[in-house]
Amino acid sequence: MKPDVVAAAHDRLKPHITRTPILQSQLLNRFLGADIFFKYEGAQKVGAFKARGALNTLLHLKERHKMPLEVVAYSSGNHAQAVAWAARQMGLGSTIVIPAGSSKVKIAATKAYGAEVVIAKTRQAAEDIAKERSHTAGSFLLPPYDHDDVIAGQGTAALEAWHDEKKFDAVFAPCGGGGLISGTYLATRLFSKEAAVYAAEPAVANDAARSYNTGKIYRFRDTPKTIADGARTLGISERTFHYIDQLDGFYEISETEILYWSQWLMHLLKVTVEPTAALGMAGAHKWIQEGHKKKRILVILSGANLDSDTYAKIWAHDHLSKLPAL
Repeated sequence: MKPDVVAAAHDRLKPHITRTPILQSQLLNRFLGADIFFKYEGAQKVGAFKARGALNTLLHLKERHKMPLEVVAYSSGNHAQAVAWAARQMGLGSTIVIPAGSSKVKIAATKAYGAEVVIAKTRQAAEDIAKERSHTAGSFLLPPYDHDDVIAGQGTAALEAWHDEKKFDAVFAPCGGGGLISGTYLATRLFSKEAAVYAAEPAVANDAARSYNTGKIYRFRDTPKTIADGARTLGISERTFHYIDQLDGFYEISETEILYWSQWLMHLLKVTVEPTAALGMAGAHKWIQEGHKKKRILVILSGANLDSDTYAKIWAHDHLSKLPAL
């Protein structure tokens, strides 16, 4: 795809979604000697960036007179909510297959948006069941990242930030299946050929980083055990790998670092930040420590959906006593 698909998605979505705020912490900027801008997707519909890709896909189908009767998806959380919400906006039914062990809050929200929820034993089983269900006449499979319209929609978060702030030296986003980072890369290239784009991923769920480093897609057999539930994907797709392969770098983030930045971002920005959303800041911190000082940095905070169990894990130990430093 060419980057202008993100601009087209933005025009399509503008009447339907929230233009999320850009947040800053002057204290954090002083700590790290940088000018960091946070695009806060926790304020988006369904509490995450996923609403952008799901609705853009359905709106584009409507433009082409290809609307289905039912939307089918598989997801561990935020994409599930997004598809259920988007389908409801379009007057469609939805069936979402969710792997066991997923966030109870996200499952409950998906049901509240009107979806029929099916619980599968594993992530792979969820994907298989959804694909089988989508073969029913009138059904459309809306994947979490492996679709051009999903990628274009996710990229509108970064596009808005570029519109608002005009210039960044580097852009950071979390990576699960790669839809957000792919869209972020495309959006950035609309505005700058020089700005660096980096992905951040849990070290224990590093299928995308392995793929980036080896040039060959790596896929897990079992769901990675990371607190960042939005990055528990088994593997990226050929479509997202095309964009991931063009990134300027990939940062692997430890579970301790995820917890550290989850606490600090909530403390400094006074908003809810789910663990996956903290990945980008963890990557930006590493980049700054490598000697990139006094830079303008965009960090995509991907979502804010936390259940009580995850919240308790985040705050089980104090990380605020250790100040962010170079």
